[in-house]
Amino acid sequence: MGQEPVTITKSLDSAYLVIRQVTVQGNKRTRTNVILRELGLAPGDTIRLRSLSTELEARRKQLINTSLFLNVSVNVMNWQADYADIVITVSERWYTFPIPIFRLADRNFNQWWVEQRRSLNRVNLGVRLFQDNLTGRNDEVRAEFQLGYTQRVALNYDLPYIDKAFRHGVGLIFSYSRNREINDSTADNKQHFFRQDKFLRQVYTAGLSYSYRKAINTRHQVFLTFNAEKVGDSVAIHNPAYLGHGRTEVRYLNLMYRLSYTKADSWTYPTKGVLLQAEAEKMGIGPLNDIDHVRLRLRIARYWHLFYKTYGSVGLRTQAKLPADQPYLDQKAMGYQEDYLRGLEYFVVDGTSFFIVRSTMKREVMNFKVHVPLAPAKFSSVPFRVMLKVYTDAGYSYSRQYGHGMLNNRFLYTGGLGMDIVSFYDSCLRVEYSINQLGQKGLFLHTKLDM
Repeated sequence: MGQEPVTITKSLDSAYLVIRQVTVQGNKRTRTNVILRELGLAPGDTIRLRSLSTELEARRKQLINTSLFLNVSVNVMNWQADYADIVITVSERWYTFPIPIFRLADRNFNQWWVEQRRSLNRVNLGVRLFQDNLTGRNDEVRAEFQLGYTQRVALNYDLPYIDKAFRHGVGLIFSYSRNREINDSTADNKQHFFRQDKFLRQVYTAGLSYSYRKAINTRHQVFLTFNAEKVGDSVAIHNPAYLGHGRTEVRYLNLMYRLSYTKADSWTYPTKGVLLQAEAEKMGIGPLNDIDHVRLRLRIARYWHLFYKTYGSVGLRTQAKLPADQPYLDQKAMGYQEDYLRGLEYFVVDGTSFFIVRSTMKREVMNFKVHVPLAPAKFSSVPFRVMLKVYTDAGYSYSRQYGHGMLNNRFLYTGGLGMDIVSFYDSCLRVEYSINQLGQKGLFLHTKLDM
C-alpha cells in the first residue's frame, strides 16, 4: 500500500500507524476542510495495523454517506517505519438538479392506481430545483414550484457549518400550499375527501432551524416554525372537528428538538449498523396555541450482515401525543407518509399514539453496472443492486376519538416477500407482495427505504 516495502518487527496486535499528513484530491467544489471534518482523521492520529483496512473503509463510507461524492478512495502512501500519509481521492456528484415533479396526491401508488382509478386530477406537476453544496460547505438550497392537486411553493436553505470548528449550522424554512379538495374525515379506516371549485384549504409555514454536530455520527437539531392553516366555512360545517370547535383558521408556533444517530455502512440503504432518530415537540406556544400538544417520537433500526450476501434488519417506529383529545387534523397515525404496515397500504388508522415493528431478511442476487452512452465519464456507469427479501410487520394505533374503525385499537400484523432495486443518487424501487391479517393480498410499489 506504500511506496517502499517495510519490515514490521512488532506483533500485529501492538503495531500501529501514525498519520503524518492527510491530502485530498479531486475536489473542485467541496472545500478540503469540510472533507477532512467528515473523514475524522488528522495528522498525529494513530490506527492499529490489525484494523487498518477496516478503519479506512469505514472512513471512506463516511464520505460517501455525505451524498457529496459518487466515488471515494482512501489510500496509504509514503509509508516509512510507523509513519505514512493518507491520500483521499474523490469524484464529485452533480450538484445542480432541475427535476420535474410528477407527484401523486394520494398516500401511495396503489391507492392512486386502484382506489382513485389513476385519476390525473390527483397528480401534481411542477419543478424542484436542487442546488447542493452551494458554497462548498455541504450547504443546500431547495426550491419547489408545483401545480395540480396541490398548488405549492417552497424554499429551504440549510448551512451545516457556520463556525471554524464545524459544529454549528442554521437553516431557513418557508412553504405555502392550497387545495380545492381536502381529506376532511375518516370512516371505516378509509379517507373521505370533500371538494369544491374554490380553494378549501391554505397552509403557511415559515421558520428557522439550528443544528449542532460535535461527533461524526450524532446530530442535534432544533426547529422553530410559525404555522397557519385556513379552511373554507363548508369544511367546518361538514366536520366541525377538522380544526376543532368548528374553527376555520388556526395559528400556532411549533418547537421541535431532534436527535439523530447514524452509524451504518450506508445512510440511504443500510445493510449493517444502527439508525436512531428521537423527537420531542411542543405544538402551541404562548398566544399562538390554537393547536396544542406534546409529541414524543422514536425511530430506531438495527441492521446485520448475517452471512454471505444475506442481511437482516429490525425497526421500530413509535409515537405518543398528549393530550389524546385533538382535532381531526392532528389525529393522523398509521397509514400516512412512511408510518404504515406493508400490506395495509389501502387503509389508515387514525390516532394519537402508535407503534410499528418491521423485520426483514434480504439477499443480494444481482450487482451490476449499466453503461450510459454520451454521458460524462464519471456518470457513464450506473450501478444497480437487486435484493430479494421476506418480511413481517406488526403494529397498534390508539385513538380515543376515532376508535370505531375495524383496525383501530387493535393489534395488527402483515407479511410478504419482495424485491428492492437500488441505484446511485439514493434511489430505490421496492416491489412487494403482501398479505394482511384480513386475508387481503396485493402487489405494492414504493420508492423509499422500508425502515
